[in-house]
Amino acid sequence: MGKTYERLDGRLRAFIENQPLLFTATAPLAADGHVNVSPKGLRGSFAVVDDRTVAYLDLGGSGAETIAHLRENGRITLMWCAFTGPPNIVRVHGRGEPVLRDDPRWDSLLPHFGDEFRARTDLRAIILVTAQRISDTCGYAVPFMEYAGDRPLHTQRFARETEESFSAYCEKKEHVATSLDGLPGLPLPLPPRTS
Repeated sequence: MGKTYERLDGRLRAFIENQPLLFTATAPLAADGHVNVSPKGLRGSFAVVDDRTVAYLDLGGSGAETIAHLRENGRITLMWCAFTGPPNIVRVHGRGEPVLRDDPRWDSLLPHFGDEFRARTDLRAIILVTAQRISDTCGYAVPFMEYAGDRPLHTQRFARETEESFSAYCEKKEHVATSLDGLPGLPLPLPPRTS
């Protein structure tokens, strides 16, 4: 049976911090707009900021649907599934916002993430989510799968970018400045970092 919780602490916090994968879901307000679901991985790119706030790093390589939807309406759901151990699914329904590289909060949020991510040139934003509803369900139908490790391809691909070349890459990529539905995405050129 599913339960709701007031905060992310104890067992819930340990569970989500231990998962190598989370899914994000957002949607525009328009009834005919595109709903977006994205997988997020890479150990160290997700953090529990406090008992009602979580954050993850928005890295280059994809469009900016999540950022565009959050800028328009702030609605987001995060979901973690247990692929090993006891079955469990945890969802955080909340209000999200992209913290861009020139935001005064940038420097105080970065220490929550793995050291290897802090200086990455492909770090576009930090997605900050304040929980409005926290729940878990059984997860009985989620299959067992073994985590073998992070794929190195993303890190290898963007390790060769400089700040300038990465900004140019973003400017050329479709659906970074605007979403599939024409909503504003990332501001381009990318804002400079606060530090």
